[in-house]
Amino acid sequence: MQRVVKTMFPISSELIFKVALRGETLLTSPRWNKGTAFTKKERNDFGLTSRLPSRINTIEEQCERAYDQLRSRESPIQKNSFLQSLKEQNWVLYYSLLSRHLKELTPIIYTPTEAEAIENYSHLFRRSEGLFLTFPDQDSMEKDFLEQTRGRDIELIVCTDAEAILGIGDQGVGGIGISSAKSAIYTLLAGINPVKALSVTLDVGTDNETLLNDHLYVGWRSRRIRGVEYDKFIDKFVQLIRKHQPHCLLHFEDFGVTNAQRFLDLYRNEHSVFNDDIQGTGAVTLAALMAAIGVTKSKLADQRYVIFGAGSAGLGIATQVRDAIILTDGVSREEANKKFYLVDRFGLIKQSLGPNKIRPALQEFVRPDEEWSDVPTNDTGEVELLEVVRKVRPTVLIGCSTKGGAFTERVVRTMKEGCERPIIFPLSNPSHLVEVDPKDANDWTEGMALLATGSPFPPAKMPNGKDYVIAECNNALIYPGLGLGSMLSQSRRMTDGMIIAGAQRLAALSPALKDPDSGLLPDFEDAPAANLEVAIAVAQQAFDEGIQGVSWSKEEVRTKAEDKQWKPVYGTYEYDEQGAK
Repeated sequence: MQRVVKTMFPISSELIFKVALRGETLLTSPRWNKGTAFTKKERNDFGLTSRLPSRINTIEEQCERAYDQLRSRESPIQKNSFLQSLKEQNWVLYYSLLSRHLKELTPIIYTPTEAEAIENYSHLFRRSEGLFLTFPDQDSMEKDFLEQTRGRDIELIVCTDAEAILGIGDQGVGGIGISSAKSAIYTLLAGINPVKALSVTLDVGTDNETLLNDHLYVGWRSRRIRGVEYDKFIDKFVQLIRKHQPHCLLHFEDFGVTNAQRFLDLYRNEHSVFNDDIQGTGAVTLAALMAAIGVTKSKLADQRYVIFGAGSAGLGIATQVRDAIILTDGVSREEANKKFYLVDRFGLIKQSLGPNKIRPALQEFVRPDEEWSDVPTNDTGEVELLEVVRKVRPTVLIGCSTKGGAFTERVVRTMKEGCERPIIFPLSNPSHLVEVDPKDANDWTEGMALLATGSPFPPAKMPNGKDYVIAECNNALIYPGLGLGSMLSQSRRMTDGMIIAGAQRLAALSPALKDPDSGLLPDFEDAPAANLEVAIAVAQQAFDEGIQGVSWSKEEVRTKAEDKQWKPVYGTYEYDEQGAK
């Protein structure tokens, strides 16, 4: 029975919790604490009458107070610290405040501000959050894991070894910050119950000299473990999850370039695993591409792709789009691979670079030397981006190189000579590392480019004076939904088909399909609704592939997804010694 109240979330009179905590213990539990919102009856029943001021506040009043306190903090890192403190006190208030100011506060708790918080983790440290599994303590790994998860139905585990954090590299034990931030985004945008999520850092040491020489560093002060010992440690952790939480989603985050794809390939057929740096970036870029070809009335298989930057993100995009070409356009894997030209710091990825410059994961996209015998090279024999664009005449140019300004006016105008509506995605972030300012790309193509970026940018002016909305290829528009769809269906794997189904659903929500001057992706304010739609598509695809682990039917997916949403609202508490803690 729903009561009508002035709030952005529904409050149900049936939301009743049996709680075993009392007094100070209840007030210090972020899961159960309501602060000044405890009712008079709850204050009497839980021994809180003298522990709180007499006034009873609504969640709206609490959010207003918290937002005023937040605004008094001047710098983003101070705001981040305030919100982290709020999260440690009261989950409902934390997520309710974030939901009311989604576009403003997501960059504070996530990229870019979280990178600074992670970099300074040991100096900002006040209270631990999540699970810290350290290499020299691996003999107690199972005991430590069970101690943290006892009595909890874990649906999501986000883990990192912190070797490649948010563009700032190896951050050692501070990586717990990115695991926690990703988990928070799952809750904020996909409605995952925070009590069913676990953030993990796998502390295998660090090669960051600043951390190793910092006497306040709180992690294991050792050089990073590599090779067989490292692989065995990671495998012990994964097998532990398979044993005790077989239906949960395991999200790998910010592993180094040599390990990210390797672990994804190793475990994706054994468990439902996901790597946001590879699959999330690839999926949201694929969605933007699908929206762009919806505007040009063409197919993925019709395009010629140049990807500048061949790290985890660049390779993930190439792989994701390639797989979509195979599945949606019926093209063979070999033919689909030929549509991609990857360029990194050694220039075009071609055979003569040799094994020292071409890691194994890139092999499928290596170009034969004979294709390029007539193309000018630089002093070291490398084929640079401009020459690649001149020869290939790409229809799609994607940047994930962190090389600011790499898409020069000459590169962009050369691309425009080869196609009517260039699809240009400079995805590097933060914004000062973007390959081209979208305003410039818009001007250099006379307003014909279809644009998406990795950071938020203001609209660009079209020749007719209208604003062209720059879409933001933010992984958070899709990865929470991909994860929710997997959790919802309890699939043992997250397949390529499930990811492509999610990207197709996100693309179908593109405002550009109704107005080409609108963004290729939904506005971030609509991220919760978009992720719900993505989750439904992903779960339905799991049913189509016959890999769901639930007993209910495909027709029930939407209802189940909506019912599963955790909302930051207070329920009614009843004291019970056998209740939740």
